[in-house]
Amino acid sequence: MIQKLQDSRAVLLGAVGIFALGLTTAGYALGDGLRRYKLAEHRTVTVRGVSERNVTADLATWSVNFSHQGTELAPVQQAVDQQARSVRAFFQRSGFKPQEITDYDVSMSREQPTDRDGEPVGPQKLTVSRSIQLRTNDITRVRAAYARQAELLRDGVELVGSGSNVSFTFTKLNDLKPEMIAEANKNARQSAEQFARDSGVSVGKMKTASQGYFSVGARDGEDCDDCESSGGSSPFQKVRVVTTIDYDLG
Repeated sequence: MIQKLQDSRAVLLGAVGIFALGLTTAGYALGDGLRRYKLAEHRTVTVRGVSERNVTADLATWSVNFSHQGTELAPVQQAVDQQARSVRAFFQRSGFKPQEITDYDVSMSREQPTDRDGEPVGPQKLTVSRSIQLRTNDITRVRAAYARQAELLRDGVELVGSGSNVSFTFTKLNDLKPEMIAEANKNARQSAEQFARDSGVSVGKMKTASQGYFSVGARDGEDCDDCESSGGSSPFQKVRVVTTIDYDLG
């Protein structure tokens, strides 16, 4: 009887041992499978693709700001009107059409001179300011005229603030976007394939993609991946876009 109990106990212990070993093996297999899954899930590469184009601006906006100061409105206004005629005459003799020239802004301010104690001294000073803007597609003519802008001073134009400044804009960006995006994506794929070859793996499908801003800046200026420009001081510009793509690796 005692021998039978001992044999049954041995069988039971053996069964428990086999069951425990099975659980351990299954747990290891499950854990190893999860580990491999996580490794496969995170085997990706992030690459960037760049596309650039050298372009020439096709729109010029030239603003001339001027003013006159005095104590009586009528003569101040007359002086400013004469300056406006001089600005228009300068643009027209430079070869620009009247419809390309517009009044852009006008304003008036008053200032009361005071003594050291803050008491009014003398009459108020009136300042009338105006801006005239040229907007044209004739970039070559603008550059030639801008080189002669000193004539404005000789004609009595009292430049103030930013004075005389030109902004050049490239307006055909949308025509370039599809081709440049395709090129940037192609360059990104090539970078991913080169990385994969060097690592002894293969490139899988695209996981995520992010297109950066299109930037338009001076052709010889600094690169900017995340900025956008609507105009610059030079007509010779560079359009740039950068895409960022994540690829699976096999």
